[in-house]
Amino acid sequence: MRGAVLHGPGDIRLEQRPDPTIAEPTDAIIRLSATCICGSDLWPYRGVEENDGPAPMGHEYVGIVEEVGGQVTTIRPGQFVVGSFFASDNTCEICRAGYQSSCVHREPLGAIGTQAEYARIPLADGTLVATPEVPSADLIPNFLAASDVLGTGWFGALAAEAGPGKTVAVVGDGAVGLLGVLAAAQLGAERIIAMSRHEDRQKLALDFGATDIVTERGEDGVAMVEDLTDGLGAHSVIEAVGTRESMLQAIGACRPGGHVGYVGVTHGELPGDALFFSHVHLHGGPAPVRRFLPDLIERISSRAIDPGRVFDLTLPLDDVAEGYRAMDERRAIKTLLEV
Repeated sequence: MRGAVLHGPGDIRLEQRPDPTIAEPTDAIIRLSATCICGSDLWPYRGVEENDGPAPMGHEYVGIVEEVGGQVTTIRPGQFVVGSFFASDNTCEICRAGYQSSCVHREPLGAIGTQAEYARIPLADGTLVATPEVPSADLIPNFLAASDVLGTGWFGALAAEAGPGKTVAVVGDGAVGLLGVLAAAQLGAERIIAMSRHEDRQKLALDFGATDIVTERGEDGVAMVEDLTDGLGAHSVIEAVGTRESMLQAIGACRPGGHVGYVGVTHGELPGDALFFSHVHLHGGPAPVRRFLPDLIERISSRAIDPGRVFDLTLPLDDVAEGYRAMDERRAIKTLLEV
């Protein structure tokens, strides 16, 4: 099969990879209908994270089940399925508490690489969720968004305790940040401040439910949020970037007693005094997307939400290298790859 392989910083290639096969009786093989490039894929692409030799890429996926192992009971061939970037059994104590991305048997899908024509999905019963029917083509981008960026934005909003009566600030205007805006709106937030410098992303944030736009960053951005909140800061802040600066901006924009939901992997150390004296709650980590999939699939199937709008560039899988370049150069928010 064809699949994307990262050979080093800036060097992504579409190559022939072995066709996946059932390795464990709990596996499923899916034929991808679409896949995409994640902002987190840019960290190794840019050389910020080390890459030890050729590595398959991709962890977001939707598709048709082709084959299942002998112990798979809830998923069957022919179904259209959505899954998370971590495989989970969905039965262990951690999963039952709602943190499937920390399942005691978790397996990262990034190590398998889903920017490809086919993929082996471990722990299929606990990882995959079938849609009510095979969706029409226009819904596929929405379901693909649910595989990661929508579920991650949703977790960021819940971790920040967004809800009725709350002012929510969102740091980051990539796909996760924009869908954090959508999630906060769906959860009933009273006011949503999107922090963005880019006009096209500002427009999408407003369409998703933002009430205010702040273009400033860092201390200036914090000051603007304080001006909008009577000097107090937001009740809830979603951090969706993953840099030291963005995390400090999120903490600074949050009022004492408020909540920061962080879904970006912070690169760089955070000062202890800023954490200690902020008096804010911090909750985050790799989003337990599997927890939210049934709800998100229902919302998408009923066309209540349209998260696939974050895909502003669609390319064939053959052009995966251009998809990476476009996101790296900020010419695209998120690239969808047609398989």
